[in-house]
Amino acid sequence: MGGGIKVHGLPISTATMRVLATLYEKGLDFEIVPVDMKAGAHKQEPLISLNPFGQIPALLDGDLTLFESRAITEYIAEEYSDKGEKLLCQGCKKLKATTKVWLQVEGQQFDPIASKLAFERVFKGMLGMTTDPAAVEDLEAKLVKVLDIYEARLSKSPFLAGDCFTLADLHHLPIIYYLMGTDSKKLFESRPKVNEWIKNITARPAWVKVLHLQKQ
Repeated sequence: MGGGIKVHGLPISTATMRVLATLYEKGLDFEIVPVDMKAGAHKQEPLISLNPFGQIPALLDGDLTLFESRAITEYIAEEYSDKGEKLLCQGCKKLKATTKVWLQVEGQQFDPIASKLAFERVFKGMLGMTTDPAAVEDLEAKLVKVLDIYEARLSKSPFLAGDCFTLADLHHLPIIYYLMGTDSKKLFESRPKVNEWIKNITARPAWVKVLHLQKQ
C-alpha cells in the first residue's frame, strides 16, 4: 500500500471496514494508520484534529480531511468515478434517486437496529460484557420487519438500487459480516432473496480483501 490516501482507523471497526471496502472496490492505493483505541488515541492528537468527535475512521486525501464513513465512501465514489467499480448507479435521474433512497434506508432504518444487535451479539463479548437476551429479542423483532421490506425489494432486482452494485449495498457489509457469525444469521438466511444478496455481496473480491486485512 502507499500513495496519498491515508485512513486512520482499525480494520475491526465497522465504519473503517466500510471505507476500506470502497477503496478496494476502486482499486486505489492507500495507507492505514492504526489508532490505538484501548489507549484512547482516538480522543487525542493527531486524530482529534482529524475528527473532532474522537471517532474512527478519518481519511486524508492530499489536503482534504474527511470523517463520517458514509460521507467518505460517497466522496471516494464521486472523486474517483473513473476508477474501478462505479458504486453509484449511472444513468437517469430516477436511478440516481433510487440509489439515494436506499443509501438512506441503510443509514436510517437498517443500521440503527443492526448495529445495536451486533453490539449485543458480538462487541459486548469483546469488551467482557454480558449479552442482554431481552435486548436481542427486541432488536431481532425490529430487524425482521426491515428485512421483510428488503426481501420484497430484492425480489425485483439483484441489488437494492437496481441491477448494479452500489454503495447502498456496500454500506451493509460490515454489520452483516458480524451478525452472520451469530445466531441472528437465521433472520437473513430464512429470506431467500436477502440470503442470495448477502452471498453475492460478501463474495466480492474487495470485501474478501477487507477481511484478509482484518485477519492480518
